[in-house]
Amino acid sequence: MTKHLSTLGLVLACALASTAAVRTQETPAAPPARPIAVTPLKVQVVISRFQGEKKISSLPYTLSINSMTGDPRFPNRASLRMGTKVPVMMVAAPVVEGQKMPTAGPINYQDVGTNIDCGVLSFEDGRFRLEMTIDDSSVYPEERGTSSATSGSPSFRTFRATDSMVLKDGGTAQFTTATDKVNGEIVKVDVTLTVMK
Repeated sequence: MTKHLSTLGLVLACALASTAAVRTQETPAAPPARPIAVTPLKVQVVISRFQGEKKISSLPYTLSINSMTGDPRFPNRASLRMGTKVPVMMVAAPVVEGQKMPTAGPINYQDVGTNIDCGVLSFEDGRFRLEMTIDDSSVYPEERGTSSATSGSPSFRTFRATDSMVLKDGGTAQFTTATDKVNGEIVKVDVTLTVMK
């Protein structure tokens, strides 16, 4: 009886050992972890306005961002916020005998300025994909398209573009171009990418 139990125990031990060996062979070895490469970048955004062929303004903005190899679903990001708040009277000032009278009516504040959001993904061949959103707003001069009923109240213009582009070190491309419907100005946005050494 003891000999029978010993034989049974030996068979069971061999079966467990062979099962563990098969499981070890079926499980693939984990791939070695890739080292994370960090590439510092400078992204310059230039918003230019043209009246016909004549350039009337050119505003540059620069963002610094690190591009890291990793999960492409999670790009590295940088943001820029620059602007001011413009007071807007909620009640028009009364006019008495052709003169505007002071009013202490409620005031609302409108955000005016430039917001830029940039995400970057790196490719193995040294190129970079930029995912950008540019939001620009400003105040129209009063003499442009305002009626006497709204005289003294500012008018605001806004420009917003979202897109992606692929650039290599030192590359420049036009992100977008658009025409203002009120005054005919053409807005052009150029983007330049530089790898920082």
